[in-house]
Amino acid sequence: MPPFSLTRTVPLPPDEAWRRLTEWPRHAGAVPLTRVRVLTPPPNHVGTQFVARSGIGPFAVDDVMEVTLWRPPAGDAGGMCRLEKRGRVVLGWAEIEVRPDPGGGSRVVWREELRVGFLPRAFDGALRGASRLLFGRAADRLLERP
Repeated sequence: MPPFSLTRTVPLPPDEAWRRLTEWPRHAGAVPLTRVRVLTPPPNHVGTQFVARSGIGPFAVDDVMEVTLWRPPAGDAGGMCRLEKRGRVVLGWAEIEVRPDPGGGSRVVWREELRVGFLPRAFDGALRGASRLLFGRAADRLLERP
């Protein structure tokens, strides 16, 4: 599936927007039927690994991710995090960028390329639409709750 991106402007300072988006266990509360388990000790850094398990019982899928770029916002400089999806079924990458917004607050850009191993390319359009909706709602929930 071709990459897609979502952009949000929020009234939060960049470090707070960053914290809300990169506390991986919080994603479980923002994505339906999902549990998140961090596999490496804190704090987050390059090499942090976690698993988001979505679904019910035998219909659950693991999205295994590893942080490959970790640059939190500092001062006027924005932050960037890149995740590589390392699972057997869910593949691709995600990037979360947080930078100061000229009008105050933060500008968040979430980019993602998602592939599901067993899904034929004919489903790319449906997967892209569903992913934009799901990740857009997740980003909104993460950014609105402390």
